[in-house]
Amino acid sequence: MIYDHRTYTCKPGTIKKHMKLYEDFGWEPQSRHLGQPVVYGATETGDVNSYVHIWIYKDATDRAAKRAAMAADPDWQVFLKKSAEAGNLVSQVNKILVPASFFEPPTQPE
Repeated sequence: MIYDHRTYTCKPGTIKKHMKLYEDFGWEPQSRHLGQPVVYGATETGDVNSYVHIWIYKDATDRAAKRAAMAADPDWQVFLKKSAEAGNLVSQVNKILVPASFFEPPTQPE
């Protein structure tokens, strides 16, 4: 099992607009392909212009297949176009995490 931990940073003052854009156009196609994230939230303290989401996959092959299907989805392409036009994002940091040997994840991927 792997976790795809993603942190996105928005231009100051645009995070609420970006989250609304995602809610309206990105959430449905992304969750349709990737399932429900473990976490999806805006940063409350620290870099308040950022948000984090964490997706769980069986393995790298499962991740690649799901992300390829999402990338090919016309609805996801609409969101990407609208996001690029809005220009709210300034950075993205992705990390692939594996659970520690003693950790029992609360949910298993489908």
